[in-house]
Amino acid sequence: MALQFSDIDFLIIGAGKSATTWLQTQLQADPAVYMVDPELHYFSREYHRGDDWYLSQFSEEGIGKVVGEKSNSYMDEPEGAARIHRVLPDVKLIAQLRDPVERAYSHYCMFFRRGAVGPDIENYLDPSRSRNDRLLNIGNYAAHLRNYIDLFGREKLLILFFEGVAADPEGQMSRVRTHLGLPPRPLATAARSIVKDKTSRRVPGHMRRRLAWMKPIVRPLRGTSAFEAIRGSFVQEIRYPPLTDELRERLNDYYAPSIEALEEMSGQSLGHWCRQMACAD
Repeated sequence: MALQFSDIDFLIIGAGKSATTWLQTQLQADPAVYMVDPELHYFSREYHRGDDWYLSQFSEEGIGKVVGEKSNSYMDEPEGAARIHRVLPDVKLIAQLRDPVERAYSHYCMFFRRGAVGPDIENYLDPSRSRNDRLLNIGNYAAHLRNYIDLFGREKLLILFFEGVAADPEGQMSRVRTHLGLPPRPLATAARSIVKDKTSRRVPGHMRRRLAWMKPIVRPLRGTSAFEAIRGSFVQEIRYPPLTDELRERLNDYYAPSIEALEEMSGQSLGHWCRQMACAD
């Protein structure tokens, strides 16, 4: 028996680099919850595949459970809210947000270690000459969330903040569970941390692209001493281009109107944003 749209209870819509995977992992640890893994991106990047494809991604394991999915690309997809509302008008929405400057820099760092962007950080994060508009546009949260509120109503949208995961993870998940109508439950101990180690040594992005053809060949060797010995000859410590004070100030100015609108929308003061100095996932 396949699941229908009426069986889907909630969507985590973003934002990327804001510990939404932590939310998903906590929810997936609950036997009463069924979440698709990995992200489907149906209402953003994969909409051309059609509704039948989307529903086919949900197995009958979800029958009788609270069903949801997480796709961070739904946050800033211009047509995302309308597409979701067409088939899921009663769905509950969750958005977890991070200081937009920190989020943009973390996103840049991810692309940098993958070799997708160069070391000229201002060409990507300076609002006056960014080569990648999405890196910056994702952080205009108020405009994106307004699209959802206009269609679904404010009560259907739970707005959370990245800082809550580290400062009060139990309280953060309590708010999520209340929003979804789930009873209280302790945190999953295996998924308490949100830290991702970006200081670990990795194969440089440009070299990974050159060696991509070898993946099927070496996959059976992963974890063996021979594989690690060969990999060790290629890996390097990643040195990320720094987010300078000057560039941070330009980003602060760029995001200021959006942050002010988000404060009014969420009812929470966000004056602590855009005053931090870190590149953390």
